[in-house]
Amino acid sequence: QVQLVESGGGLVQAGGSLRLSCAGSGRSWSRRTMGWFRQAPGKEHEFVAAISWSGGSTYYADSVKGRFTISRDNAKNTVSLQMNSLKPEDTAVYICAADYIDLSPPRKRWEEYDYRGQGTQVTVSS
Repeated sequence: QVQLVESGGGLVQAGGSLRLSCAGSGRSWSRRTMGWFRQAPGKEHEFVAAISWSGGSTYYADSVKGRFTISRDNAKNTVSLQMNSLKPEDTAVYICAADYIDLSPPRKRWEEYDYRGQGTQVTVSS
């Protein structure tokens, strides 16, 4: 089992920055691709970014490329998402997810990730 807890969400003005963190626990933390998804009200879950176990490969949705950066610290069981130049359309609940395996390129469908956190709300005002 893997437990994931997100933190770092909040309210920010357009153009601002936030850093989300995801803390993982459980004996099966290792050797997994980690991803971030988001869900806006009334919409489906949307892939945001993913990172391989080694951290050497990262992937981004076109909508966030160049603005968001995903990273991980396996020694601390954490995955982070640095979000810069935020836009109102980035408003959503951001959810950390763990795949059951390390894949490159990663899966990008919400249903394919085995473990998910509860999410943290990000609101960007215009």
